[in-house]
Amino acid sequence: MISRSSKLIGISCCRKLFGVFGMLNHAASDTYVRAVDLVIGGVPVLIPANGDRSHVDTLLDRLDGLILTGSRSNVAAVFYGGPPQPPDDAPEDPERDRVTLPLVRGAVARGLPVLAICRGLQELNVALGGTLHQRLQDLPGRIDHSTPMQPHAPVRTGKAHHVTLRSGGRLARIVESNLLSVNSLHNQGIDRLAPGLLVEARATDGTIEAVTGTGPGYLVGVQWHPEYDFEHDAASRRIFESFGAAVNKAV
Repeated sequence: MISRSSKLIGISCCRKLFGVFGMLNHAASDTYVRAVDLVIGGVPVLIPANGDRSHVDTLLDRLDGLILTGSRSNVAAVFYGGPPQPPDDAPEDPERDRVTLPLVRGAVARGLPVLAICRGLQELNVALGGTLHQRLQDLPGRIDHSTPMQPHAPVRTGKAHHVTLRSGGRLARIVESNLLSVNSLHNQGIDRLAPGLLVEARATDGTIEAVTGTGPGYLVGVQWHPEYDFEHDAASRRIFESFGAAVNKAV
């Protein structure tokens, strides 16, 4: 059992409908909470997707680290100047975006450690001035990165393709490898990379799969989901350990 610290780790939530009556909830997967509990040893704090009603500066004053979670929802096209989203795509969640995008900018400005996962990587890129491809599978030469429609969780979240990491780069040093097998559960992906971000990994089709910040603080984004297998995958665990080390080192 790891010792519990007093560090507060923000975990971004989405707006989702639950129950037989479709009640609106603010939710984040238990996998992120477990990673904070079992690896980082901090106190998980769920951040509601309450749009302009959020108190971003209050959150930033109190948080010691920020995890931007994955989600079925897409980053709303209005925030990066993209065309209207096709109606049959995954839903947008602009209320989440109105919380996370300023939260990212504030966290980066303050040097707050940030770990961005899947949708979180896309939010990170948009928040700092980048753009997104809406449907990678529609682009020539790209593989289908979307979630396998498979009810068996180990298959749905299992390894889907390889990514090649920048040799000697920050992420390669964290995971102690230049090549990883990763899961793949996304439609959107980075198009124009935001200023202040550095590509750390690409898929076999050239899709950007990981970034780090060019500044001195801890800023890491990955397109895959290390929270699904950190309990038995060494590279996934090292990602959370590196984030935890940055959180616990921060003054």
